[in-house]
Amino acid sequence: MKRHAGLWLLAAAIPLIVGAAEPQLVPDVSQREVVIQYSFTGADLLLFGAIVYPDGRRPDKPADIVVVLKGPEQSITMREKQKVAGIWVNADRARFRSAPSFYAMASSRPIERIVDARTAAIYELGVDKLQLSPSSLNDSAELDRFQAGLVDLRQRSGLFVERPGTVEISDGVLYRARLPLSARVIVGDYTAETFLVQDGRVVAAAVRDITVRKSGFEQFMASAAENWSFLYGLTAMAMAVGMGWAAGAIARRL
Repeated sequence: MKRHAGLWLLAAAIPLIVGAAEPQLVPDVSQREVVIQYSFTGADLLLFGAIVYPDGRRPDKPADIVVVLKGPEQSITMREKQKVAGIWVNADRARFRSAPSFYAMASSRPIERIVDARTAAIYELGVDKLQLSPSSLNDSAELDRFQAGLVDLRQRSGLFVERPGTVEISDGVLYRARLPLSARVIVGDYTAETFLVQDGRVVAAAVRDITVRKSGFEQFMASAAENWSFLYGLTAMAMAVGMGWAAGAIARRL
């Protein structure tokens, strides 16, 4: 029912923008709100929509679609460990002011076949094109190494995802793509961006907002940690001491 309702909304919006001079996008997403509960194992989001061309005339050369799902930005410090006298210690480090907590991208073709490197960097199309805003004074080679480490770490955690060639375009007008939302995502406001590319140029873009929030006991714990941090800390310490005492008592009886 939700998918049919979305298609009806797309159909209703098309006549309103069909007279526009430039192509327009009418996007939507299968879930505007994702609720995290104790059993949350991730979500599979469907991003879909329609391309509306001026006077209904499609170009001779098919256009491309790129969709990007991005989470709240974070400030993160990457540390490199080195072995000194047989002990692993923190050595060099780099701090990034605006690393996305989650990033997933899908495209109708590989990005390098759709746009040039400059355009990809402007619109952050690809994990290697993310503008992480380093705040340290490290040289470029060192920053590149730390950025590659951050990307690798988040890719292995399922927080950075790239799916080139997976956007389906039907009759040159309707498009759809699926992107995974990792179980490790943080709560906050997410954006689902859609880009229409013709001849290597982004000619239209549209955004839909997605909210990720916690529910039930997880929401209570998150609110307690944020609003009553002192009491939350005392309670956590008391629980840890109590569990340790109980474990010791059971071990003595056995």
